Order: sequence, then structure tokens, then C-alpha cells
Amino acid sequence: MNILRRARVLYVLHRYPIKHDVWEAVTGKLAVLQGLTSVEKAHLRELSTLFLHDKKIYGAQGFEVSEAMRVQVAAIACLPILHLGIGLFSVWSDVVIYADAFRVSRDETDEMGIVHHQDRVLSGESWSRGPVILSWRDIEQDSQRGHQGHNVIIHEIAHKLDMLDGSANGIPPLHVAMPVPPWTDAFSTAYAALNHRLEHHHEVCVDPYAAASPAEFFAVFSEYFFCAPDILRAHFRDVYRQLQLYYRQDPLSRICADKTAGQPIHETVQW
Repeated sequence: MNILRRARVLYVLHRYPIKHDVWEAVTGKLAVLQGLTSVEKAHLRELSTLFLHDKKIYGAQGFEVSEAMRVQVAAIACLPILHLGIGLFSVWSDVVIYADAFRVSRDETDEMGIVHHQDRVLSGESWSRGPVILSWRDIEQDSQRGHQGHNVIIHEIAHKLDMLDGSANGIPPLHVAMPVPPWTDAFSTAYAALNHRLEHHHEVCVDPYAAASPAEFFAVFSEYFFCAPDILRAHFRDVYRQLQLYYRQDPLSRICADKTAGQPIHETVQW
């Protein structure tokens, strides 16, 4: 980080800090943030402060967004980049929040060049250099469900990270120390296995929407990585390992630590 950028970051953190009582009230109720160390929580608060300063978060169709709502969106949005840096969010600036699921209507061209009219109801959407669009009702439901693998904010942030190289293909720009073949092998194998089970009408342990495309697979599995890491690691160990390397986090260890807090030391958690 150069001197001018660091000076700006320090200025923002000093001048526009998130109020302590608001931060504690908001983050204390979010299951996805449980198990973070005190150092991680402090860093997440800093990232969230920078996020709120750099992004415009506003309601659509007259929906009013409170300070607590903004803090909640910022905290969850910054969790995936906790050890990656706020710079990954520099190419976009707006977060639009609807009160509920929203309808989109557009024409899309398939691989054969045929135009199809799409009319869908969504809980979230991301554009490469445009806004992140979210449904507040879905955000609230995700926070109430706890560790069940669903989080619309993380889903859309994963799309944003995926599109940093210009395309949504399920492969975000990987770190220098992460060779591409292990990533593609792990994800391709898991994606094929999921589609195979669905095609044969077998029960699956993750949201079937992950099979819609490689991009949706990465986004859905990012949700499970942070919200239900026990499920992801138990059934897709290689994918979990690649996401662990990419996000530079191990959510499963946080859940284990949180579950064992206050328990006798001779007890063990079975996964």
C-alpha cells in the first residue's frame, strides 16, 4: 500500500468509524460471523468502515435503508475479503436494496445466437461493473436461518470476485501460489457429480441451483463455505480446500471453536 493510499485509509477509519454500539448490536446477531477472533472482528470492522465510505447503499422503490441495515450489508459483504483486501471492490460503487424479491425482464442470447425473453423474480443480482442488488427480506431470512448454507450477500459478492477477470465462469483470479489445474479439477469433478445426481433424481446436500452454471456453482459453494462449511467439507473436500486457499480462511475451524467454547475440554465435536 503506497503512502497516499494508506493515509487516506487511516483518515477514513479515524473520521468515519462505525459506532461501537451499532457494530456490536448488528454483528452480534449474525451467525455467519460467529467464531471470528478478536483480531479478525477488528479487521472486519475496518473493512466495513471503508466499504460504507466508498459504496452508496440505498433502497429501491421507496424502501428506507437504516444505518443498522447498511452496517449488516457491509459486514457480510466484507467477510469473503477479510484476508484479501478492500481493493477487490474498487471497480463498483453501488448497493441497491429492495424490500423483497424483485422482478427483472430482459432479452438474453443463447449459445446458438437465439434471443430468449427472460422474466424472473430474484433475491439478488450482480453486474460486472454495476451495482449489487439485494432483497432485504432474503437478507433477514439468511441471518435467521443461521448455518444452513444460504446467504444472498455472500452469493453476489462471490459473483463480483468471479467477474474481476472480465467473465463469470466460476474461476476468479487466483493467487500466484494457486495453480489453476487443482482448482479446475476439483470444481469440474464436483460440478459433474452434482449434475449427475440431479439428472438421476437423487437427493443432494446443497442448493440445486449450484448446477445452473459454473458461475452459480462457485457462488453457491461460496455460500456454503462460509455458512455451512461442515456440509461442504464432508461432501466436497477438494472444493473446500480450494476455497480455503482462495479466501485464505477456514470457516469450519471457527464453527468448531464456537461450538466447543465453554464445554469441558475432554469433549470432542464429531463432523
